[in-house]
Order: sequence, then C-alpha cells, then structure tokens
Amino acid sequence: MLALDVGSSSARAIFYDAQARAITGTLARVERGFVTTADGGSEMDAEEALAGVARVLDEALQCAPPEIISHTKAVAVSCFWHSLVGVDAEGRALTPVLGWADTRAAGEAAELRHQLDERATHRRVGCRFHPSYWPAKLRWLKKTRAEIYQAVNRWMSFGEFLALRLSGEVAASVSMASGTGLLDQRRCVWDEELLAQLSVGIEHLPPLAGLRVDTFSLAGEYADRWPQLRRCKLFPAIGDGVANNIGAGCVSRERISLMIGTSGAMRVAYDGEAPAELPSSLWCYRADRRRVVVGGALSDGGGLHDWMTDTLALNEDAKAVERTLTALEPNAHDLTVLPFWAGERSTGWHPEARGAILGLTTHTRPLEILQASMEAVAYRIALLAAELEPYAPGAEVRASGGALWASSFWTQMLADVMNRPVKISRVREASSRGAVLLALEALGAIKSLDELPASVGQTFTPDAKRHARYREGLERQQKFYELLVSNQETSNTANTEQ
Repeated sequence: MLALDVGSSSARAIFYDAQARAITGTLARVERGFVTTADGGSEMDAEEALAGVARVLDEALQCAPPEIISHTKAVAVSCFWHSLVGVDAEGRALTPVLGWADTRAAGEAAELRHQLDERATHRRVGCRFHPSYWPAKLRWLKKTRAEIYQAVNRWMSFGEFLALRLSGEVAASVSMASGTGLLDQRRCVWDEELLAQLSVGIEHLPPLAGLRVDTFSLAGEYADRWPQLRRCKLFPAIGDGVANNIGAGCVSRERISLMIGTSGAMRVAYDGEAPAELPSSLWCYRADRRRVVVGGALSDGGGLHDWMTDTLALNEDAKAVERTLTALEPNAHDLTVLPFWAGERSTGWHPEARGAILGLTTHTRPLEILQASMEAVAYRIALLAAELEPYAPGAEVRASGGALWASSFWTQMLADVMNRPVKISRVREASSRGAVLLALEALGAIKSLDELPASVGQTFTPDAKRHARYREGLERQQKFYELLVSNQETSNTANTEQ
C-alpha cells in the first residue's frame, strides 16, 4: 500500500507492506508550508500545494522497486485538519487554503459566541468558536471577500480538494469533517443549526463518505501521469492527528498520544460515542463512524523551538545546544514565557493571545530563553494531561513528533513536568501508518487496529525534585496567563458589549 501524508509543513509518501511496516528506501518528501501575514493570516496556494503532492508521488514512484509498485492495491491518505478552500463548479480553487493557524476570523468567532449558545454547540460539534474552524472562517470570507464567496460552488478541506483533482470525485471522510466545527459528532451529519446560522446550504459542502468507506480511482491527467496506480483504490483523507494516534498504537483509553511537531497535542482515541459533556478546554473529533478522539492542541510546539533557535542564532550545533540544556537547572532562570506566537487554542481558546517573554535582564542568556520556551510548552501540555485524565485515567503516555525525537531533553522535561512516565514511539511516520491501518481494516485485511502493534522505545521516568521546580514555573506561568491573556480577553469582551 502507498501512504500519502499531507502535513502543514511537508508532503510525504511511503510504501507499506501488508503488516503496516514501512518499506525501507521508499520514503519521498517535499517541503513546503503556509505563508503567514502580519494581520494573522496563514494560507497556502491550493494549486502549488497540489503540485507539491504530485511531486512527492512522482518521487515515490521513481524510488520504489517495480515489484513493490506492481503489488500496490491502494493509496491511503492522511491530511492536516481544519483547512478550508473554496472551489468553483469546475473544481478550480477560488481561495487560498486557509490553515488552522489563521486567526483573521477572531472577530467572527467572537460574534458567534455572542449570538449562539457556545456550550450547546460545543456539545454537538465538539469544537469551540475559534478562527481555526470553518464557522468563523466562512463568516470572515463572506465579509471580506464577498465576490469570491458568492462564486464558490463548494467549500472543502485540502484533503477533499486533493481527491477532487486526482479523481474528479469528492467525499469527505467523517474524520476530516469532524475537524471543521460543522459536524454533529453523534449523528455524523452536517450540523443543520450552524449551517442555518451561517446561511450555508448543505449542497455547498462535500458529501460525507458512507458507512462503508467510499474509495476513488485516479482519472484524467493523473491517471496518465501515474499509470502504475490506475487500478489502486484511493481512500478519502483522514485527519492527521487521529492518524498519528492510530499509527503510534494509541487506539484505546489505555494510551494517550503526546505529539510535538510544528504544533503540539495530546489525544485519546477509542471506540464509542462522543462524550455527552466536554470541558471547554478540549475538543472531540472522529477517526471514523465508530471511533472518537478527545484532546487538545497547542498552536506552538516545535515551531516555537525553531523560531527561538533561528532568532537567537542557536541553530548551528544542535547536539551542543542539547548537551548544554541538559546541564541547566530546571526553572532557574526566573523567566516566564507565554507560548502563543500563533495565538492560543487549548486550553483557553484565545485567538488574539500573543507570545511574551517576561523576566528578561541584562544577564539573561539566549540558551535560558530557549529553555524557558520549551518549559512553557511543557506546562501547557501538562494542563492538557490533567484535563484528559477523566477520559483515560492512569493511561500510558506515548510521545512522538520530530521535536521530541530530536530532543531527549524535552521528552524528559515533559515526564518531569507531568510527573508521569513517557514512552517514546519508534514509529517515525505515525500519521501515514495510521492511514494505512484504517485502510487495511476497511479492506478486511486486518480485524482490528491493534492487531499490528506499534513499536516503542525508551521510557522517560519523572524526577520528583525536578517536578517540584517545574511546578513552581507552571504556577508562575498561570498567574501571568490570567493577568495578560484571560483577564484581558474578558476586558475586551466587556468593552465590545458596551
């Protein structure tokens, strides 16, 4: 099987065998990303993104042995969640792809909170009113791009856009739809109440894949471009977050997935219904019609680490930086970082929150700022872990993501901050493996997702003394958070209502 993982910073393709094992030497990767703007935009040209995916498939087919390609029966796809693109009747993109980090619709999210019962909506669709999701994005586009908005025939995520252009057909998996903020999580249908409030007809959204997963076939220019894949079943994309859970073996309440890549997240996936109630800090999405995933996401994770190392000129010798960080005492710098360079999602969902570094002096060293930023992300992860405890009590924490594979120091810090062991996953392409496992299950090749276990590596054991030091830092961060983020948001809301 060929797996395609369309992430927010790269597209990757790799072949897997029938046991969901990645085949060595078949990985292809194309780097690209979202473009940010001064007003909070985060967007990608849809045609360029499509061309990047096509290039990575070209490379994968060039590097894989012919006997592997000839035995390939299906293409499984994982794709970044929460994107939005408008297309015309011919399938041409009329808007850029708007990403989850685009905060320009913050005002529209606030309007929705005033006009609707956010708690009731959260209970139905699993999402808060936030610019990450479609309701606020659609309102913003209607207000600021009225002519283009009226010309759009159908709204979809990049995952559906990709399928439409490759096959000429479109259907959204329940997984991708669940991350839009417009899906009724229990009934697995588009939410009529929100659509009516937005004046969006259901005909302008992609149809939902059925109980038995719909598949597509390559058509037109892409069937001609890749004749080796003409007979392959192309599966609808699933959300990369839940694919990561599945690929890392976190498919029940016994294991929680902790991921730090560009962003950060903690998630628990399990068979069953969506929770009747959700704390305001968390969301609920779906893997498919049988399985839900409950969790929280940080907009800043490894991306903040990269920003720090680039800005502070600490990126020349990563191993030396890691050694020096390991030798530093925890929370001994008197710094507090609010890690909201890209706004806040979990836990408070304040899109207009901004990053801050507090406590700087002339004696502060760049490495201490980097250390404080890594601690800051770990503190937000610890808050998520506490919120998720009722959904997976005492669960094993299994960690993955490029930022953690690159830094044992950060992984140990997370164990110390949360005061619980953390196991590092050995599955480097967890999202693509998760998509493969779901496809194998749909094809009847496996009976359950945990039939083919995921490999794990080192266990990082928490240190009680370091935990106590970090606890002080977390409490200090929370005090500044309440003062500079939470209270400020309340003040802005009161002023707006007046």
